[in-house]
Amino acid sequence: MKKILFMVGMMNIGGVEKSLLSLLSVLPKEELDVTILMLEKKGGFLDQIPEWVKIEEATWYKEIKPIILQPPRLTIKELYVKKKFFRILPFILNYLTSKYLKNRYLYYKYILKSIPKHKGRFDIAVSYQGPNDIIDYYIANKVSAKKKISWVHFDVSKFGMNKKLYKKLYKKFDKLFIVSNEAKSRLIERIPSIERKAEVFLNVVSSQLVSKMGSVKINLDQEYDGVKIVTVGRLSKEKGQDIAIKALAKLRKEGYKVRWYCIGEGNFREDLEKLIEDLDVKEDFHLLGSKTNPYPFISEADIYVQTSRHEGYCLTLAEAKCLNKPIITTNFIGAYEQIENGINGWIVEANEDEVYKRVKHLIDYPYQRELLSKSLKTSLIDTTHEADKLIYFV
Repeated sequence: MKKILFMVGMMNIGGVEKSLLSLLSVLPKEELDVTILMLEKKGGFLDQIPEWVKIEEATWYKEIKPIILQPPRLTIKELYVKKKFFRILPFILNYLTSKYLKNRYLYYKYILKSIPKHKGRFDIAVSYQGPNDIIDYYIANKVSAKKKISWVHFDVSKFGMNKKLYKKLYKKFDKLFIVSNEAKSRLIERIPSIERKAEVFLNVVSSQLVSKMGSVKINLDQEYDGVKIVTVGRLSKEKGQDIAIKALAKLRKEGYKVRWYCIGEGNFREDLEKLIEDLDVKEDFHLLGSKTNPYPFISEADIYVQTSRHEGYCLTLAEAKCLNKPIITTNFIGAYEQIENGINGWIVEANEDEVYKRVKHLIDYPYQRELLSKSLKTSLIDTTHEADKLIYFV
């Protein structure tokens, strides 16, 4: 039986975590011994992990988490208060050296030097939430495996990637899976030496499964007779919910009867709530929070809008396609790989004016929405075969 280790931060309700669950759902459990190692064993998707999958927590992370997240001066202060004087000078030297040389590898090597290696031995060890400095470093240096994979889910051109760190880390990986062709190109531009290792691995999506989950009955303002728009994504600046709020404000100002529902949670909520209040759209813009099953909400929508400023692939966009929703998406990496502009959806620039104009057009011309939905109905979305790239890697 083949042993596979996946490492993630935690199992929050988000796109990367959802893509892992989708992948697990198509892996042959009778052939694989799968373990998920988390930096912190928590998150809204934690109870969605299949029973046959083992779960571990990196208990060592509690020790280094403050050092990674807080400013260096606070770490120095804490060491002083705890009278660990012998650790202050080495910390300062390693931090300043890595900063001067612009090489974070030296810094992480120092921070993680006392962290023990994982006791297990695996056929495949996967840093699933890449690029992630700690997870990639741990898999590269602290795990014993025949083959190692770093899974890149993000647009590295928008991501603060330390080139010297990853150039060295990626030498220790046998394969880099990247979630879209364009994201792959951007990564190779940043680190050309990884080209031979890089391969596109599309997020696992099954139209049949998404449609089944989307058929669950809910009450999304059933008495409301205006146009309903749904957006799914973590509440964050990069997901662009502020663009949606501003677009809705323009639509309401012109008298359009429309409500916008955002599914997701995150640290951008307070900013969004203030913007909703300032633009006086509280009655028509609703932050619904996280949902383990967002598909019924998409099913109830008249239009699905993705407002992201950047993505690696955007799983929710693929899922909205499975539910045959008229789609408007911003022009992030991978958008043109999923949408034929004007055929099965519309791609616009990531600003409120462009989103507003396209939503207005689809409201004014309902038959256009029908054409988009009909186009989507003619194609079956199924990327479950992508799992073979992992299963047969060793």
